[in-house]
Amino acid sequence: MDSRSERKRLVVGISGASCANLAIRLLEAMAGQEAWETHLVITEGARRTLEHETSYSFQEVAALATQAHDLRDIGASIASGTFRTEGMVVIPCSMKTVAGIAHGYSENLLLRAADVTLKERRKLVLLARETPLSLIHLKNMVELAGMGVVIMPPVLTSYQGAASVEAMEHHLVGKVMSEFGMEFSKFRRWTGERHLAGPCQDDPNLSGGLDIWGKTTSFHPDFSTNPRCQKATPGI
Repeated sequence: MDSRSERKRLVVGISGASCANLAIRLLEAMAGQEAWETHLVITEGARRTLEHETSYSFQEVAALATQAHDLRDIGASIASGTFRTEGMVVIPCSMKTVAGIAHGYSENLLLRAADVTLKERRKLVLLARETPLSLIHLKNMVELAGMGVVIMPPVLTSYQGAASVEAMEHHLVGKVMSEFGMEFSKFRRWTGERHLAGPCQDDPNLSGGLDIWGKTTSFHPDFSTNPRCQKATPGI
């Protein structure tokens, strides 16, 4: 039996919102998941965003996926519920795409694939990207959340001690993959202990490093007994 027939499938949509680089990070991470394959569909708006925000061409992004589908091909495999997938992520997801999904307006393959994901009761994750949000945007997302859609705005976090934009992108990608039961080696889960950005240089006998502000911090390896233990709490 062809090993590819046993692989799980994730549909990846890229729409025209900013942060197209997140889609590239996800596709790169998914390439390391041997048990999975990715089915990619990119909107016209996303092509333009990729051109403005990244150094990747449309062809280079398409090559990162197991299979790339034409946006106009409403007869593609991912347009049918009989084509088994584990679900779909739209990364990033524009408010136009949010509206199209919320109201069943399947004018292209991305919207049709999302519609199929909903009707087949599969997981749909939307990295909805816009700020500020209008009442229309909020109502559309509430409508989708009521259908079980995961609304995951690509917000930045600081508690994991990310030392670069790339590390923050990896954190978001890890959260997306976690929704589908995958682990990402560059995703750092919260453990209750403060994560630092780099090695401490002021005391070789202590563990520590630079916090996200570039300030040197240090703490004793024994968190349970040493008062210099540094902990932080993620946002509530």
